[in-house]
Amino acid sequence: MVIDVEAKACPCCSGALHLIGEDSSEQLDIVPAQLRVRVTRRPRYGCRACEAAVVQAPASDRLLDGGMATEALVAHIVVAKFCDHLPLYRQAGMLARQGVTLDRSTLANWVGRACWWLTPLYELVLSTVLSSPKLFADDTTLPVLDPGRGRTKTGRLGAMRSTTGLSASLTSRRGIAARWCGPAHPAAAYVYSQDRRGERPAGHLAEFRGVLQVDGYAGFKRLAGDRADASVRLAFCWPHMRRPFYEFFVSTQSPLAGEVLARIRALYAIEAEIRGHPAEHRRQVRQDRTRPIVDALHVWLHDHLGRVSATSDLANAIRYAIRHWDGLVVFLDDGRSRWTPTSSSAPLGQTP
Repeated sequence: MVIDVEAKACPCCSGALHLIGEDSSEQLDIVPAQLRVRVTRRPRYGCRACEAAVVQAPASDRLLDGGMATEALVAHIVVAKFCDHLPLYRQAGMLARQGVTLDRSTLANWVGRACWWLTPLYELVLSTVLSSPKLFADDTTLPVLDPGRGRTKTGRLGAMRSTTGLSASLTSRRGIAARWCGPAHPAAAYVYSQDRRGERPAGHLAEFRGVLQVDGYAGFKRLAGDRADASVRLAFCWPHMRRPFYEFFVSTQSPLAGEVLARIRALYAIEAEIRGHPAEHRRQVRQDRTRPIVDALHVWLHDHLGRVSATSDLANAIRYAIRHWDGLVVFLDDGRSRWTPTSSSAPLGQTP
């Protein structure tokens, strides 16, 4: 936009003005989305000589057979639903304000068709993730519509992320975020299940072989235990083990819990030093500096388990650590492994 003077004559002598410069400023503007009708014309041609043939270009394929929506409109609705958390009934109301009346069931059919087209891409992403030798897996609750009951039911949304190339980290407002520097492309896949029954991980991870970094959920333990060939090895996260000690220390100021936290703090310091280094370097440092601290902590936990009340929260925390010890020490022998969770579960906290 140009704002110019009306008269190009000098206000002093009435001489002709010439341009010597300009001042410019910027403002953030928006062009609202507009619906339009896209008309496709296919001319028909006839022959004057024989009048026996009619020639016309074939119609192009559509995303929706016989449907009115273009690919752009369907993509807009899908992104608004799953990325912007706009339910279809709200989108139907937004379209109605622009003079287009569409039933929610129509939008739902479009979303379903889009999912059908995207299924091969989803399966490719999922197979790529499952082919990784190391995965991080986690899940969260997800409210799911339950028609006829007047309320929602609770489903589960699981995240699986290839972590073979996660060696460096950045600090963000959410804490530690992983940065990729591996030989393959980063990939994350999400799977839905109706509940958290123990067989769900076995179904989702049926094709996986390698190290699986998880929390203490029994379904993952069942998955590893059912593999007769030991093709899945569980690596447990230290923050899950540390949390009950921290909570007990905050509430009681227990010196025993404080001792555990101090030892784990030393491990954090070592990991901070080697973050971003090659996997072999991390493995060597862990063998030389981390393993003695971890082994000493293991002995300390066994020694003090019998000295505290068996029904106390501290005893429960110690028993949890000892029970998961084999998975907690996996990172010592594998420089690719992380002893803390990756950021793959971060988007789980943003689900609608």
